[in-house]
Parts: sequence; structure tokens; C-alpha cells
Amino acid sequence: MRALLLALPLLAPAPLWANAEDPATVPPPIKAMLDAAMESGSENDVATIVKYARAASPESAETVMKIASKWSDDRRETAQRKLREADFFALMRARAELGGYVSSGNTENVGLAASVEIKREGIDWRHKLRLQADYQESLGQVTRERYLAAYEPNWKLGDRSYLYGAGQFESDRFSGFTERYSLSAGAGYSAIKRPGMKLDLELGPAYRSTRLITDLTESNVAARGSLDFDWKLSRGITVRQNASAYVQAANSTVASKSALLARLIGPLSAQLSYTLQYESMPPAGRKTTDTTSRAALVLDF
Repeated sequence: MRALLLALPLLAPAPLWANAEDPATVPPPIKAMLDAAMESGSENDVATIVKYARAASPESAETVMKIASKWSDDRRETAQRKLREADFFALMRARAELGGYVSSGNTENVGLAASVEIKREGIDWRHKLRLQADYQESLGQVTRERYLAAYEPNWKLGDRSYLYGAGQFESDRFSGFTERYSLSAGAGYSAIKRPGMKLDLELGPAYRSTRLITDLTESNVAARGSLDFDWKLSRGITVRQNASAYVQAANSTVASKSALLARLIGPLSAQLSYTLQYESMPPAGRKTTDTTSRAALVLDF
């Protein structure tokens, strides 16, 4: 009898937490869903499975959390390793946009707009380069001619915050200037950073030098702010909003572009966009605001 009493603890079922490190303690349906979520590579899907596993199977919740955490850590380490080992050009991503039109008959109009955006995302640094040209003729007369080149390096302070520098050149004689140089530095913050959606905000002081069409040169200190918003509504539809503003005692500038992209095939998308350019003190005879609606093809590579 005494031997039986001593043996009872060994015969009793092990407590649920005894095998908390063992994936076999996770119910097969939950494990199957967790495996599928991890295979998809979606952090949101994995987090959802972990959340509902707590209610559906409290005894295996700790194990599910540990499996998910290990998957996330391994994924992050692999991504960091790839960034460290990649060469300079391997981390570059580019987007080219081309739109235009030609009309003849009672009116003869020609318009062309092209832009290229290049981004390199490293561990500590992000580099962004943008080139843009916009040209239009009506009845043989140039009615729009605008060129822009901008470069912005970002130094990452953490997962969301960063410091930025920005240099920009513009030429737009129809807005009253042949050359405008802008330099800025400040702080940026990724207010939204999750799969399918991002929002970056920047704010800092700036210096601008403008050569007017009258050959006079103006130099001013300004405040610069910008936002960059992307929202992937579905697998093939994306909404983008970019805006920047230079506010100063002299001519202030606001530029905005709203775009809707629909993926056509592979890296090729169709885009409908609406751009706005505001100059608070345009030359005599010019309006303060120019707006353009345009259709274009966009290639990501």
C-alpha cells in the first residue's frame, strides 16, 4: 500500500505547463493555422492567430507565443543579415512614371510628363532620389515647362524616427523663376508603419535661393514640412498621397500629389493622379494655384 502511494505522483498526468516548450502540446488545428500564417510571412496574420489561441486553447497559449516570437526574431535576423551582406545596388528600388497626350484637328496640343524615383533602404541609412519633367505645348507655344531634381538621405535613429537632409532643384518659368534651390534638415517620424500602410512625417528648417525670371535673386529662410502616405487597399489597388510645403515670409510653396494605382501585369500599373502646385506670390498675371489631372503608366523595378 505504501509503495502504491509513493507511485501515485508518477502515475498522475503531468501538469499542462510541464511541456510548455513542446510544440506537440499545441492542438493540431491551431498549429496548422499558425504554420500557414508564418508561411505567408504576414506579421498581422501571426499576431491574429496568437490572439485567438489564448481564448481557444489557454493551456497552449504560452507555447504559441514562444513559437511566434522565435519566428519573428529569426525573420528579423535573416532580413538584417541580407541587408548587411547585400551590395550597394542590390538594395535599390525604382519607380518610373510616364504619361502624355497628343491632340490634332481644331487644336494642336502635346503634353509629356515623366518621373523616376529611386530608393535605397539600408540598415542605418535610407536614400531617396527623384527626377521629374513636365512639358506641354498648345498651338506651337510652350504653355508648361517644369523640371525638378531632389535628393534626401535619412539616418535612422530607431524603428520609426530618423533625421533627414533634403536638397532640391526646380525650374519653372511659368511660376516666375528659372532656378530655385532648397536645402533642409530636420526630423522625421513614421507615424504609421504596418503591412499595407505607411505614413512618414517630416519637419525642419530650410534655406531657399530663387532666381526670378527678372534675373533678380531672392534668398530666404523657411520652414519645411512633408508627408508621404501609402495605403494598399487590396492586392492590386494602392492609394498614394505626397505633399510638401515651404513656408516663408516671401513666396511660400505647397506641392501635393494624390494618386490611385491599379496593377495591370507584373510590375506595370496604371495610375490616375491629381497634382497641385501653390505659389503664394506668383508673378503678375499668374494664378497662385496650378492643378493637373493625368493618367500614366508606372513601372516598378
